[in-house]
Amino acid sequence: MGETADQESLRAVITDAMPTLTASEQKVASVVLADYPYGGLATIQELAARTRVSAPSITRFIAKIGCSGYQDFQRRLIGELKQRELSPIELKLTEAPSRDTHFLTDYTYRLVGQMKYMAESIPPQQFDKVCGLIADPSRNIFILGGRVTDSIAQLLSVHLRQIRSRIYHLPSDPEIWPEYVLRMRKQDVVIFFDLRRYQPALAELAQVISEQRQSTVVAITDKWLSPVAGHSTHIFALPIEMETAWDTQVCLVTLVEAMIVRVSEADWPATRKRIESWDKIRFSLSGNRTIEKGDSHEE
Repeated sequence: MGETADQESLRAVITDAMPTLTASEQKVASVVLADYPYGGLATIQELAARTRVSAPSITRFIAKIGCSGYQDFQRRLIGELKQRELSPIELKLTEAPSRDTHFLTDYTYRLVGQMKYMAESIPPQQFDKVCGLIADPSRNIFILGGRVTDSIAQLLSVHLRQIRSRIYHLPSDPEIWPEYVLRMRKQDVVIFFDLRRYQPALAELAQVISEQRQSTVVAITDKWLSPVAGHSTHIFALPIEMETAWDTQVCLVTLVEAMIVRVSEADWPATRKRIESWDKIRFSLSGNRTIEKGDSHEE
């Protein structure tokens, strides 16, 4: 279930149009993208002053990205802002019913469509680059998610710890974050998970990390882009819409599982050695000893 042209984020449209823009139009695009979507909500005169580009050049830029005028451009940006905050109650009003089949079958087909769209939209070079950074044993990897997505952050953390050392999952309590931030170095990687109805604290943390520690920030978010994306080097904007009252996180889990496999295979001998050592210790602990056949029972 891919996006139509009307549904596609203006950010994606602007990014795709970059090679066709003039130098002046690229200045406008860069300012809008640098603080998306807020960068395009100023008046045309204010945007012209910020970019040092004439109003007619901004008008031509607006036309090239498929908007009928500056008001239409801002209307679409405001619409995306509203989409960022939709709750299940509001999404229920736009729910699409199952299509002449059982609900589970229809829902599964929708998931397949979203995963297909994700696979086609993520640049392979970006995926390989991020996996390479995560696989580099010289880097510390810090991981944190939002209210719901932290469960996926934990999934990534649990598997990466078995593959390599120096993996840190940040606790949900912001009072403890400074301890982790102070460990971060320029060569380290910080991965954020944040979907719409974003958590402001995550964006504030990403800004501190980007400005004070200069670590590489990776944002795993949706097409409306968490504010974390404004402080990120790498952004994965994944499809989450299912035309139901609830967004899906299946694409996030799929991306995470693909990363786990790719990172584990970057240096399989080292991965195998660590897992063997990990399991040797784990199974030596009394609570994890294998129960002999016939000894198991329920109380």
